[in-house]
Amino acid sequence: MNQKLVLASGNKGKLKEFGEVLAPLGFQVVPQSEYSVPEVDETGLTFIENALLKAREASRISGQPAMADDSGIEVDALNGAPGIYSARFSGEGATDAKNNAKLLEELKGLPEAERTARYWCVLVYLRHANDPTPIIAQGSWEGRILEAPEGDGGFGYDPLFFIDELGCTAAAMTREEKNKHSHRGKATLDLITQMKARG
Repeated sequence: MNQKLVLASGNKGKLKEFGEVLAPLGFQVVPQSEYSVPEVDETGLTFIENALLKAREASRISGQPAMADDSGIEVDALNGAPGIYSARFSGEGATDAKNNAKLLEELKGLPEAERTARYWCVLVYLRHANDPTPIIAQGSWEGRILEAPEGDGGFGYDPLFFIDELGCTAAAMTREEKNKHSHRGKATLDLITQMKARG
């Protein structure tokens, strides 16, 4: 009998991904909507704080173990912005296209060498809402911001995020390639390693 694990997200792609990788550990990953968990205000100042807020609320309402992720992009020339505000970088009514346009505008005229950036992903797993020792896993992915989008896959800032050693943007990769190299892929491996070690 699989243990239910509530994912503090409504994202079908994430649900499928986490469902596949956590099934061998005996978890059946279900969306928080199954327990009518509302969206949480992300009032933290770090990815870790925001992921904890989401996981704790999902676990509190469902009475089940829960996990959440918080991720975004950090651009060196912008002192780490947009960071935790990546999804709402362009303000009210933000979309991927508006966020990308704002990022390009902010970096206008900057030489290639100064356009370095990285994606971050933090995953938090709680056994219960008051778990004093949550598992916190993270992964990062180095790249740089192009002057124009390339590729039509992925989401978020993927069309602008160029990975030199792979010679393409995150949006030009297959899902399998992206999962292998990405910040979320690395964080997921870290999470699984820690979960197995805890037993």
